[in-house]
Order: sequence, then structure tokens, then C-alpha cells
Amino acid sequence: MRRGRPGAPPRGTAERALTSVGTGEDSVLPDDRGARPDGTARHGPEGGRRETSRLWHITLSVSGAEAPLKEVRRALEQLAHDHPFLLTSRYANDHAEIRYWEEARDLHDAAAVALRLWGEHRSTAKLPPWEIVGLEVIDRETYHQRVAEGYGPPPASPVGVHPF
Repeated sequence: MRRGRPGAPPRGTAERALTSVGTGEDSVLPDDRGARPDGTARHGPEGGRRETSRLWHITLSVSGAEAPLKEVRRALEQLAHDHPFLLTSRYANDHAEIRYWEEARDLHDAAAVALRLWGEHRSTAKLPPWEIVGLEVIDRETYHQRVAEGYGPPPASPVGVHPF
């Protein structure tokens, strides 16, 4: 989405406009028209539609050949440091489960980012060469509804890296 500043532009920037990326419900500007509370689309000040992002709860399961527990824990702690939105990780010497919130436009985008997480951080965090064996992506409302009804994953607590 391109959005220009009101008033005269600074010298030498006559053709330049500011570029912004929506960050969810808090990014609604006073001049936005047709704002929808479900967060799926809005009409920007120019009258065009723009997508907004939503929060998605991700559970990523990985598995593979056994690795020393200390190395698995250290790697998951490094992943949590590199990817600060991680809520909790549980691990054993041959599998792990990572849970976190992801902000994305839709489920497809959230799933795509989640499926890249392990591979993209494999070398920097020195993660075991495990493969992704499970992925759950649910929206915030569904997550909270499941917790309230007593089924589904309990809220991630304590936050951090823990053995199974």
C-alpha cells in the first residue's frame, strides 16, 4: 500500500511516497473507511482494498534421528533467541514441538512461514536435521475457544524450552 504524507513533500522527493505495512487491528488510521472488525480487509484512504494481518497460533512438530538432549535443548533455546515470538518448545532426543504466535494475512501465509521456520534456522541455531512431521495453524479466536471449552492445547506456560 502506498500512502503519501499530507502537505508539500520535502525538496527532492516530489515522486516519493511513504510505504507502510499494516500490523493488525491497531494499525487502523482515522481516515480508513469501511473498516471490518473481522480483520480480513479494509478500504484504504484511496478507496482500494488492503489486507490486514491476524494472529495465528502455530504448533510445529519435528522428528528424526536421536540427538543428545543437551544439544537439542541448546538448539531450541537458540531458536527462541533468534525467533523471539516462540512461546514454548518441548523436546525429547528424537522429536520436538514448537508453539508460537505468527502474524500473517491469512492461514496460507502463516502456514508457509511456519513450514520454513525449521529449515531457515537449522544452520544458525544448529538444530538437529529433523523433518517437519506435523503442523497446526489456528486463528486466535479458535485457539481461545478451544482453551475455554477445555480441549485443545492449554495456554503455553511456562514459557520456554522444556523436556516432554
